[in-house]
Amino acid sequence: MIDCMDDIDQSIDSDQSTVSDQSIGSRQSIGSGQSGDYLSARDAAGLLGVKLPTLYAYASRGLVQSVPAGRGRSRAYRRADLERLRARRDARAGHGAVAAGALRWGEPVLDSSISAISPEQGPIYRGHPAIELAAANTPFESVAELLWSRQTPAAGERLALRDAAWAPVEPGVPVELLGALLPPELPPLSALSVVLPLLACRDPGRFVERPEAVLPRARALVRRLSAALSPGLSPRRVEAVLAASSVASSVALALGSRAGEEGVGAINRALVLVADHELNASAFAARVAASTGADLYACVGAAVGTFSGPRHGGAADRVEALVAEIAEPAAAERVVQERARRGERVEGFGHPLYPDGDPRGAMLLALAREIAPESEPVRIGLALASAMAGQGTGGPTMDMGLVALASALGLGRGAAVGIFAVGRCAGWVAHALEQYEAGYLVRPRARYLGPD
Repeated sequence: MIDCMDDIDQSIDSDQSTVSDQSIGSRQSIGSGQSGDYLSARDAAGLLGVKLPTLYAYASRGLVQSVPAGRGRSRAYRRADLERLRARRDARAGHGAVAAGALRWGEPVLDSSISAISPEQGPIYRGHPAIELAAANTPFESVAELLWSRQTPAAGERLALRDAAWAPVEPGVPVELLGALLPPELPPLSALSVVLPLLACRDPGRFVERPEAVLPRARALVRRLSAALSPGLSPRRVEAVLAASSVASSVALALGSRAGEEGVGAINRALVLVADHELNASAFAARVAASTGADLYACVGAAVGTFSGPRHGGAADRVEALVAEIAEPAAAERVVQERARRGERVEGFGHPLYPDGDPRGAMLLALAREIAPESEPVRIGLALASAMAGQGTGGPTMDMGLVALASALGLGRGAAVGIFAVGRCAGWVAHALEQYEAGYLVRPRARYLGPD
């Protein structure tokens, strides 16, 4: 077996390789079962192609998170950390190995000037930390323009409309027809998936890739997607949503928030926090579509389809289900302990890019507590955060924060993922624009393994 991983292994002292399993990593136990997120020591070493003492040394240096496996001194090792280490080793083995590892939470695969990720600050939009933009109540529209056109964001309670760029728009599709065709309880994300191709069909000039042609469509598209969040697509509500003074106001009206200006401000902050997150799965899908020359609607449609998966935007729905299952704050710690015993993860906590917790999730959860401290779902979210604090899996994710905020604002099921999708549309458009400008086709190669 290979017992070194380029410069990582070379810096490990010989006395570190004798570290005991009992002294490594956090105190969380995954119970008698083994979660798919964690591997046994032997399997982890096999994945890396190293000996057990080398694995223990990685864990002692914090390169791999380990948790008690529930049986004596044995421990289990976090798969995501192991795969990142393996990708770094493969980076010295040739371009094919680099590409294969990079597609699994590995090394960067393309250049971008849109956003970077800081474990402490979260996403940084063209040099501006998202949490700082949100704390300053920077209008979402200004953040979108920053991502799209590098315009310096304007702080303030409201976006000063310097021009008519973000003015109200028409629906773009016959709302009465949509309302008659779609089920009244259609989840917001499904509504977006239906509306996008219809908007494309009614826009014959959508095939121009130049920013001056794409940007007006992008601004109108964000407005229209906000309107698509309206339950049942009532024509009267859609009309009000499209006439609202800001995107945050549009989303608040569409989802039925009764929290007034406080609710609009909270939604604006959430939209800002979710606007982009580097090369996530949906952004990558948007870039692949853009690289083929697909129009803006197709790029955003590819992103929405990818976003709908339960391992991406759909994670918020699983958090909603968890909160509903717990039912009361007093049960949170018991649920956490039971899931640990069964080797199951607790939804809404731990993110591979934020070992100490996602600062966006923490900000949204605090905002929810400020708005509605007596809300039962908010109290459950806070109780979960408290129960998970000593588990070594990181703090609340953005999904947990969005669910808590939606609950604080009295919004219905699916609202959290709806807010997420409208906000992330800014990032999808930014990645499509950047890929148009790059001008190359994104077409990885496969490593053929032979017939089954």
